[in-house]
Amino acid sequence: MPNLLVIAHAPLASALRQVAEHTFPDCAPTLTVLDVHPGMCADDVETAARALMAAAGQPEWLVLTDVFGATPCNCALRLAGAQVHVLSGVSVPMLWRTLCYASQASLTELARRAVQGGVSGVVATPSLPPDA
Repeated sequence: MPNLLVIAHAPLASALRQVAEHTFPDCAPTLTVLDVHPGMCADDVETAARALMAAAGQPEWLVLTDVFGATPCNCALRLAGAQVHVLSGVSVPMLWRTLCYASQASLTELARRAVQGGVSGVVATPSLPPDA
């Protein structure tokens, strides 16, 4: 079972952990977060991420980041490999879908499910009529 690591601009990673625990109260063992604070350089973020991953002792990781091309994602891409997949654009629907399947999916399948959650979580809703 892959572990999950959310790397995002502070305080988003911690906030996503809180919303995850609201819906999946038992997710703590598989969900790790890293808030990237202003002034953290890329090397510091990478070092912190590697330390968190090593402490968990799990070889397979799905890393979710907030914005492609920003420091959290760029550092996560340094971790990527056969046992570490990286997705950017993390959202609550993406995280919930990931947690829903975390215990039963391979790393590749979990990444696919996460993308589905993110895509299907974007819904154009109709506006209220002007006289409402």
